[in-house]
Amino acid sequence: MDPEALWPTAERPRRGRPPAYSRAEITAEAVALADAEGLGAVTMRAVAARIGAGTMSLYSYVPNKETLLEFMIDQVSGDHRMPREPSGDWRADLRQLAREQRALMRRHPWLPAALPARQTLGPNALTVLEYALAVLAPAGLDARARLETFTLLTGFVASHVSYELAQEQATVAAGRTSRELLEAQARHLRSVATGDSYPHLAEALTAASQDPGDQDAFDRLLDRMIDGLTAAV
Repeated sequence: MDPEALWPTAERPRRGRPPAYSRAEITAEAVALADAEGLGAVTMRAVAARIGAGTMSLYSYVPNKETLLEFMIDQVSGDHRMPREPSGDWRADLRQLAREQRALMRRHPWLPAALPARQTLGPNALTVLEYALAVLAPAGLDARARLETFTLLTGFVASHVSYELAQEQATVAAGRTSRELLEAQARHLRSVATGDSYPHLAEALTAASQDPGDQDAFDRLLDRMIDGLTAAV
């Protein structure tokens, strides 16, 4: 996949009859299919059926599924809700950007699994990246460190969302609510931690029981990530 050829020519006019579909329309259908049925359901045949085209005709717009995935990732990247300019409070801006990433990945549950396979950065993804680097500019990190920080933070968000989604799927499969499963897990851990075999676990459970729970787990972990990634400043 040649990114230099992929993005500048994404909507290059073709000779002959006007195209029946735009690449954006095809990509939107692929995104809707992935949202509804998962990334595994996205095949060239399935997407062609959704737009009412033959499978082979779809290849004249998108050469393969790998390229379609690149377009899907970039299209949803355009849904990031970001201010025009950073506020100057880089920690607050970075937290807000990470929260927006989380919201985007939860709206598109296939996205965390798709990101590691991405081979290029399209225009929407580049806009997000440029904003993130601008956010981190006042942090005192050099350019490479800013890029690495945002990359690692995005990986954290994707990992956390994947865990959240997996836990939610587990509750559905078990036919129990999330609270019921958490309470059952807590009872089990408390029972095994009463002896001397797991003293560190007992200490952690005691601390957890005293936590008022006002702060969301994601925000708590996010703050630790930001502190760790920028500790050299």
